[in-house]
Amino acid sequence: MTTHEEPAAEAVQRKERFGALPERIRPEDMVETRPAIQHDPDRDAYDPDEFAVRYGL
Repeated sequence: MTTHEEPAAEAVQRKERFGALPERIRPEDMVETRPAIQHDPDRDAYDPDEFAVRYGL
C-alpha cells in the first residue's frame, strides 16, 4: 500500500488558502429593511370634527 505525501510547499499553500473559515456575517448585516411606502402623516391623521361632519350629519 502506498501513501500519497504532498510536498511541503503545496501543504503550506493549501493551509493558507483553506486553513481558516471566513469571518462570520451577522444576520442583521445580510438584510435591509425599509417601509414599502413612504409614511404619510395626513393618512394617519384623525380629525374628530371632520369625521362628525362627514359621517354624522
